[in-house]
Amino acid sequence: MASSGMARRDPLANKVALVTASTDGIGFAIARRLARDGAHVVISSRKQQNVDRAVAALQGEGLSVAGTVCHVGKAEDRKRLVATAVNLHGGIDILVSNAAVSPFFGNLMDVTEEVWDKGRLSGDCGLHRSLPSVSFVDGQGKRGEHKRNHADKKVRQAR
Repeated sequence: MASSGMARRDPLANKVALVTASTDGIGFAIARRLARDGAHVVISSRKQQNVDRAVAALQGEGLSVAGTVCHVGKAEDRKRLVATAVNLHGGIDILVSNAAVSPFFGNLMDVTEEVWDKGRLSGDCGLHRSLPSVSFVDGQGKRGEHKRNHADKKVRQAR
């Protein structure tokens, strides 16, 4: 809206955003921007002290932020993260998967296909598997039941 000269006010009001690996760096900046735009944000980190520090900083700015510990490589942590957003706000509208999982240290040219698959599947896909029962926003901005087939169809249409 910059071209129209009109200021946008809380374009994400009443939306719920879940951001992984969001207590520092790019993830923290994403969480802050989403919250400044009006979203209720749930942040996460592998360490409780990082979550506490980031939540305090963002709440100190008057932003709607909560957080929990989540190591995206652990199913129980992913379930807790999703449950936190659902219990606090009734669903998830925005998912930012910022966390990375890598079992490999060394020269990237030496990574096997199996290692690439493990990293890819345990991060984004692992978190995605924790979402089937979550209430998502439908095309009209209303929360409704998540239908994997419907979501997959939209992804295929976008290609």
